[in-house]
Amino acid sequence: MLIREATAGDWPHIWPFWHRIVAAGETYAWDPHTCEADARALWMNPAKRVYVAEDDTGTVVASAYVTPNYGGPAARIANAGFMVDPDRAGRGTGRALAEYVLAAAKAEGYRGMVFNAVVETNPAVRLWTSLGFTVLGTVPDAFEHPRHGRVGLHVMHRAL
Repeated sequence: MLIREATAGDWPHIWPFWHRIVAAGETYAWDPHTCEADARALWMNPAKRVYVAEDDTGTVVASAYVTPNYGGPAARIANAGFMVDPDRAGRGTGRALAEYVLAAAKAEGYRGMVFNAVVETNPAVRLWTSLGFTVLGTVPDAFEHPRHGRVGLHVMHRAL
């Protein structure tokens, strides 16, 4: 698997799984009806460092971004978003991308990473805790899950 910084030309390969994941309404607190132009602005924003993971055939199968979570004197705390094509789930892609992004964020001078809204039913919670993230708190009944009803949103942190 090759993990590299994304280019503008990667967006058409990210969009199909980005749209599928967000439209499902199960893991991201973004509008499930987000149009492609708005999605691109959210994910490929110039303030973010965006990465992609390619499989052995050169197909983009996952993407992540890193950006400061706060500004000013707290700008060394990162925020990130991760998406793996659901058809490629369970193959270690998410873990490999996460390990790469965590190392890259540390190398860029970030001291920690915060996830502001991890849906508590998201299977990725297991991945994040296995990588050293802790749940700082949970906002109860904050997320309208299409199958589970109202569930909490975790705020998670890890020092880098």
